[in-house]
Amino acid sequence: MKVDFECVVVGAGVVGLAVAREMARAGHEVLLIEAGEAIGMGISSRNSEVIHAGIYYPTGSLKAQLCVEGRHRLYDYCEHHGVETRRLGKLIVAKDETQKAGLNALFERGLANGVDDLRLLDRQQALELEPALACVAALYSPSTGIVDSHALMLALQGDAEAAGATLAFHTPLSSARISADGFLLELGGTAQMSLSCRRLINAAGLQAPALARRIDGLAPQTVPDDHLCKGNYFSLAGRAPFRHLVYPAPEAAGLGIHMTLDLAGQARFGPDVEWVEREDYRVDPARAEAFYPAIRNYWPDLPDQSLQPSYSGLRPKISGPGEPARDFLISSPAEHQVPGLINLFGIESPGLTSCLAIATRVRQLIASV
Repeated sequence: MKVDFECVVVGAGVVGLAVAREMARAGHEVLLIEAGEAIGMGISSRNSEVIHAGIYYPTGSLKAQLCVEGRHRLYDYCEHHGVETRRLGKLIVAKDETQKAGLNALFERGLANGVDDLRLLDRQQALELEPALACVAALYSPSTGIVDSHALMLALQGDAEAAGATLAFHTPLSSARISADGFLLELGGTAQMSLSCRRLINAAGLQAPALARRIDGLAPQTVPDDHLCKGNYFSLAGRAPFRHLVYPAPEAAGLGIHMTLDLAGQARFGPDVEWVEREDYRVDPARAEAFYPAIRNYWPDLPDQSLQPSYSGLRPKISGPGEPARDFLISSPAEHQVPGLINLFGIESPGLTSCLAIATRVRQLIASV
């Protein structure tokens, strides 16, 4: 049976765009469908825009491998496509001797992951970089930076379309059925049509598990439980206190309330950790009460009433409250026994940094089908 498209990618966030680009440049006929009205309307537009070095993640994990590879590739890609980045560097700070021991462990993990430019700083060395900082020690990552995520997505979209990919907005995937030749898809929204494809790549972000459950013939046990973990951000009224990104020692569900800078130089703090049941991006101003003491652990001079609600994002967790953090889950035919299907689950941070490396991994996993 002739299929309508060789490859359908679901979700036009930064990962879906990178996958569509990778597959189209490899010579595949690609349709990228997106439920929203434009690219990057979900997770990809609601994050810190940080290019991570690859320090935090367990050695050998997909997060570690793809972050380190992705960081190198992303800086190179942005340089060649005119996408603005800044290697501001990051300080991970310890407020006491207990956290100092944790920095040593992070340093060793970063080296094992291939992050070869890390430096452990004592208090005086850290203050030489950031005089307003309060800490007993710091881990310095000079290759951490920030990126214009929207410009990045526009560049990926342009590459994908130049390579022949077709994009369709307002086109959710209502359901899919496994067939002898691939997949039969039912599209909703403005499309309201059926089509067939040989390869199906689920890069739907927050909706990836729910979408996978709508694939008739896919074993339910291959789809993880999904959880929504909200992160709220507050912006600082006034001049930024630091030139580098500043992070506290990491927490169980996130990296702590840290300070990042946008490309205009404005300081913002977040994200915190708020487990929620549904998508709701409103920022409760009252949550700032917990931000002040957290920030003052590393910036004691934070003025009262200086934090303003900014925005929020949702982490697509596949582990729940109190559970150990899980790795990226790139579910391929080796796991679910469905030829031509890739499901991308739990692609939270460092998904932005890893997007090009994730796309290559997807192409490699699906190439033999």
